[in-house]
Amino acid sequence: MDRNSVAWRGYFPAAPTPFTDEGAVDCDAIRKLMDHYVQAGVHGVLVNGSAGEWWSQSDAERRLVARTAIEAIGGRIPVIVGCTAFTAREAIAFAQHARVEGADGVLFTPPPYAHPTQAEILHHYELIDAEVDLPMVAYNWPRGTAVEIELETATRIADLEHVVALKCSTDNTDLVLDYVEHLADKVRIFAALISPRGLAILRSLGGDGYIDGGGIGAPFAVPYFENIWAGNFDAAAVHAAEWASLTRGWIEPDFGGRFASPSAQLKAAMRILGQPGGSVRQPLLPLTDPAKLTELEKLLREQGLLQ
Repeated sequence: MDRNSVAWRGYFPAAPTPFTDEGAVDCDAIRKLMDHYVQAGVHGVLVNGSAGEWWSQSDAERRLVARTAIEAIGGRIPVIVGCTAFTAREAIAFAQHARVEGADGVLFTPPPYAHPTQAEILHHYELIDAEVDLPMVAYNWPRGTAVEIELETATRIADLEHVVALKCSTDNTDLVLDYVEHLADKVRIFAALISPRGLAILRSLGGDGYIDGGGIGAPFAVPYFENIWAGNFDAAAVHAAEWASLTRGWIEPDFGGRFASPSAQLKAAMRILGQPGGSVRQPLLPLTDPAKLTELEKLLREQGLLQ
């Protein structure tokens, strides 16, 4: 497999997992959220990623979320299932379940908390690749793993049989550019390329899309990519500026949240917008500060997302 084995491109929300106020997985809300994404015109969806709070779920709950989302999408757009785990054995088990349920692909970060070396990161992906017969996304996520997948390691990961894409969420912009420049001919590159600078990178070096926590920015991101594909670069630049304005308003450069933890502020924003995001689960706390909620609502209104 390589980048040509899949048609993935454009804007993929990394879906939150809706929990009830009592902490249960809300399957009805998951179905509504998947329908919302399809109606918003997104080009694919990731479930059980970082925005999905996978680390707060039991193994059975992670499988339930994957199954429910895949069934709800019903083949209308690609579904990638996050299968990150502390060991390759666990990650493989989640990926094999995702395959049985009908996932289009699977995604893995390096093992969290362990601070693996570059050799250990590569070995982790090699073990998974040997057992998983699905298109794979390798995810560079230093905020969540405390390590970067360096370019040399990423190059070797990109050469593995089932790896078709790399997702790079880092504030190391030089590394993002290295991924695009050196690896976009082998695998699809998903990175934070929705900006005037990102537009220039996509036009000159390559790149394929962005997998973004939550999907709040879909009204800007969907037409951004679609205008690029149509060659309407002036229109794409307008949407890039809209996206950049929203992002500066609530996301820190290291992908942290300005109002609360990323998942808490995402779900608060979704509630304001009437979207089925549900509640966060411990160890996270919901965003309840009235002043911050007022500021968040003001931001959404100023960006034209809240009428």
